[in-house]
Amino acid sequence: MEIKDLLAQTSKLPNVPEVVRELIQALNQPNADYSEIAQKVSKDQTLSLKILRLVNSAHFGLSRKVSSIDEATVMLGMEKLKTLVIASGFANSTGDVEGLDIKSFWSESFRVATLAKWLAEQTDKVEADKAFTAGVIHNIGRLLLHLAQPNRAQAIQTLIEESGVSRSEAERERLGFATQDAGKELLDMWKFPEELGIAVQQHKKPLTFQETQALSCVINIACYLNAAIRDQKDEEAVIEGFPTEVAINAGLPADIVDKLPEALTIESGLDSLAA
Repeated sequence: MEIKDLLAQTSKLPNVPEVVRELIQALNQPNADYSEIAQKVSKDQTLSLKILRLVNSAHFGLSRKVSSIDEATVMLGMEKLKTLVIASGFANSTGDVEGLDIKSFWSESFRVATLAKWLAEQTDKVEADKAFTAGVIHNIGRLLLHLAQPNRAQAIQTLIEESGVSRSEAERERLGFATQDAGKELLDMWKFPEELGIAVQQHKKPLTFQETQALSCVINIACYLNAAIRDQKDEEAVIEGFPTEVAINAGLPADIVDKLPEALTIESGLDSLAA
């Protein structure tokens, strides 16, 4: 099987709103007109309602109810709104997915994204908004596989459970490629910024590539911390297993391990988008 066979099944690809794609593409355009994009968001009723529901939740603690995207922009600022639009756009890109707990999938993706943003704020090598976006979509290739080839996805899961091999090894054995490679090609097809595609492709083993990308390293560490939170590891174990070399390549400070207790308490605040 080849990646192009997955991408050829256009009816099964995630249905990401065009305005979300425009917003992501604008990440590489410093003079992007975000107010124009916000106007387009307001015209997407499903997307707007989902975002406004979250904006009015207790998480943001606003003093009054917000009833429009324009108000949300004023109350939250464009950066936070941009984050919500991207997260919500992807969370609503699929319905039920065979063989995948889609609520759990997006909940973990959002937490990786939030952790990646936190890590990016500790280094000058990675932009926080790009880190968040890369975190949201870091596992998009696995979602693509479940949508296009659910039987193969299940066979891979069975191989992992029965043999104990890693997911990437199981994917390469059953498919001939890993889903992070498929994720990169999907993002390339959507004309997303190249940096995001590279991060998706390289995040599992960022130091094995000829040129180590700082964003890939940030996503790798965010995934490590997410797994630690999910598996309820204690701080000592997290610090002991912390990927120091990856952190160095991400440009993170030497004292980042001292801040890990803070990272382990991070909640995405976006779980309602996965509902």
